[in-house]
Amino acid sequence: MRQLNPAAPAPLLCTLAVLLRTALSVDHVPVLLWSTQRSQWNPDATLHEGHIVSAQELTVLLQPIFTQNSRNLILFLQDTLSVDDFTYLSESYGNKNPFQNVQEMLQSSPSSLVLPAVDCEAIRYLLSFLQTSGDWKLTHTTNLNFSQLELDTSKPNLLVVQLQPLVSGLNEISIQEAIAENDKIIGRLTMDLQERGIHFSVIYTAAKPSRISRRTDVVWELRRQLMATEDEDSSSYAPLNMTTGNETCILFYASNFSLTANGSVLIDLTNATFVTQNVDISSSECSDVNTTLSLKYTNPVNGISSLEIRFLMTKKFYTVSARYWSTLDSVEIVQDGEKSAKFNASVITAPAEYSFHCQLVGTDDLYPAKLIPNDDEAEKWDVLISSFQIQGFNIENNQFSYASDCTSFFTPGIWMGLVTSIILLWILTYGIHMIMQLTTNSRFDDPKGPALSVPQTE
Repeated sequence: MRQLNPAAPAPLLCTLAVLLRTALSVDHVPVLLWSTQRSQWNPDATLHEGHIVSAQELTVLLQPIFTQNSRNLILFLQDTLSVDDFTYLSESYGNKNPFQNVQEMLQSSPSSLVLPAVDCEAIRYLLSFLQTSGDWKLTHTTNLNFSQLELDTSKPNLLVVQLQPLVSGLNEISIQEAIAENDKIIGRLTMDLQERGIHFSVIYTAAKPSRISRRTDVVWELRRQLMATEDEDSSSYAPLNMTTGNETCILFYASNFSLTANGSVLIDLTNATFVTQNVDISSSECSDVNTTLSLKYTNPVNGISSLEIRFLMTKKFYTVSARYWSTLDSVEIVQDGEKSAKFNASVITAPAEYSFHCQLVGTDDLYPAKLIPNDDEAEKWDVLISSFQIQGFNIENNQFSYASDCTSFFTPGIWMGLVTSIILLWILTYGIHMIMQLTTNSRFDDPKGPALSVPQTE
C-alpha cells in the first residue's frame, strides 16, 4: 500500500488559502463612469469575473475623458461603497431604490462604464492623477447647494464633490437613506448641467469598501481556518512617528489627510505625510504634560509656498476619574508663515496610556469628532481626516496602544433598549405589587349550617 506523505497537504492548503485570499479580497471598490459624449471605452477586456482593476489599468481606461472636445469632469467621492450595495440595498427594500438617479444616468448616457472592482490604492491617488493629467480649473466642494455653481466652459473644469459620509454604526435602513440622499445630489447636479447644455463626464466611487458580501461569509470563515492567522492590517503604510533619542513620543496615522482652502483649492497631504514622508517634523515637541506635532510642507500646492499643521495635546490628571487623560486641545494651520487658523477640537480625548481613534475628524457637522473654527481665518479652511489615530504620551515598542474610539459606548440603540427595559420592569413590578395586595376570605359558607354573615367592617 502507498503511504501518504503527511506534509503533502500543507502546500495544497497554503495554495488554496492564497487563492481564496486573492479571490475574496475586499480591498477594492466599484467605479462608475458615464459621459454625455461618446467615447472609446471597451468594457469587454475589464469586466470578466474576479478581475481587480489596477492603478495602471485605471489610468488607461480614463484616457478617453482627456481626449474629448469638452473636458468637464465631475468626481463624486463617497467615504464607503461596495458593489453589493447596488444589489442588496435595492432588493431588500422593495420599490425604494437608493441608486435610482445613478442607474438611470448609466442607462441613458451615450457612453458608460462600470468597473465592479478597482484597487483602493488606485482610488487613493486618483485625484492626484487627475490634477496632473491636464490644466484643470479645480473646484472642490462639500457645500452641496449647487444653485450658485459657475463653470467657465472655455476651460477644462474638474469639479470634486465630497458626498455626505455614511457614518459607521448606522443600521441598513439609515445607510439606505444616506445613499439615497447622495443619489439625489448626483441627480440634481448632473441634471442642472444638462439643462444648461454643458457636456461633461462623471466618475462615482469611494475611498474604501462598505461591506463584505453575505454570500461569502462561509468561505471567509474557511479562509480564516486555512490561514490560521488573523487578517493583516489593511493599512498599506506605517504611521508617522516622532522620536526623541531612541524613544518614540508621537504616533500619527490617517487613511486620508486633506485640506480645502477657500472652498476650491484641495490639498491632499496623505501621500506626503505617510508614504513619501516629504514632511518636516523637526519642530515637534514632546514632554510629560505637553506634546506638539508639527507637520511642515513645502509647496504642497500651487499658490502656497509653505504649510504647517500643528496638533497640540496636553496630559492632565482628573480627580473625578482618578487618572491621567490626554486631550487634543487644538489644531492650527499656518500658511506661508503668516496666516494662522486655529480650530478647537471636540471629544478628542482618551486615557493617557491609550491612543485616540476616530473614523472621521474634520470641520463638517456630520463628523463624530468636529474641529470648530476659532477665528475668521479658520472659516476659510475645510479639514477631512479619515481613520484618524494619534498618541502623544506613554508609547511603548513604537506601536499604538489600545485605542479609545470617539464612538460612544451608549449608542442610541442601547439607550432605547435600556429605556424600554426599565419601562417593562416597572410595569412588571407594579403588577406584582398589585397581586400581592389581593386578600382571600378567612371564613367560608357551610351548606349544612346557617348562612355566613360578614359585617361591613370586614
